[in-house]
Amino acid sequence: MMALYDDFLITSDYDLTITGPDGTVPQRNLDAIRYFMENGGAFTVNTGRSGVSARSVMEKVPVNAPFLLMNGSSMMQNGETLELRTIDLEPWPLLTQLEKAVPGVVTEVQDNRFHYIPFSCPKRIAQHESLGWTYKKVNVGDDVGPFAKFNVCPTEAAIQAGKQDPARWQEILRLLDQAQAYLETQFGDKLEVYRSAPTFLNVHAKGCSKIAAARRLQKQLGRKYLICIGDGLNDIPMLDGADYAFCPGDATIADRYENVCNCGDGAVADVIYEKIPGILGILP
Repeated sequence: MMALYDDFLITSDYDLTITGPDGTVPQRNLDAIRYFMENGGAFTVNTGRSGVSARSVMEKVPVNAPFLLMNGSSMMQNGETLELRTIDLEPWPLLTQLEKAVPGVVTEVQDNRFHYIPFSCPKRIAQHESLGWTYKKVNVGDDVGPFAKFNVCPTEAAIQAGKQDPARWQEILRLLDQAQAYLETQFGDKLEVYRSAPTFLNVHAKGCSKIAAARRLQKQLGRKYLICIGDGLNDIPMLDGADYAFCPGDATIADRYENVCNCGDGAVADVIYEKIPGILGILP
């Protein structure tokens, strides 16, 4: 006998979708996710985070399908990497060339074991230590593990200058525009570039995306319908490609998709308790 949600897979972004603005997960979301899974639904997180920064997520959010990480570059389950799609370029020539072409930005390579942080970024190192994230300090030429993801952000000096002079902040943001244009022009056949936040680019192997990973997982699990929930620019491909897509009402892209309540009020719960019953009502 089929359970109510046997046909469905939900993949949801984590930050500001499953979580509220304060970074905590509303209890209403946790209760709804458990209810959905208990009634046959498949649920997982689909995030731009690496295995390092998603460890706390894996402890907080109940799932019954592999985690989708790094904007679709990786899949993990029970702490093991099931899939990792690497960039078909040598890391250091690419990273040094970018930093030379766009002065004022710095790069950070990430995989599911470590974040590889330049010695020139002491604040990033301090942040990792405070959060308990595993990292290695690197110089040019050092080993940076499997080359699956790197971030691009303004240097600490550039960020500090922008904070001291608000008029310069737009210049700081334009650095990321320049970096994205450079990467897409020079390496567009090898790289996917996502603007995950105003001051962050996530860069992955060509073809990697949240929607591609979600569809692969849907096929593996044999689910008919894919529901996706997200709030940010890097969620757009996932939401555009889903069978049903929803945004928290306070999302930066909320004007593009069907809305539920604000993230802090339990946006995922709204999808499960309010939207899926409507979907079930129109299905053959």
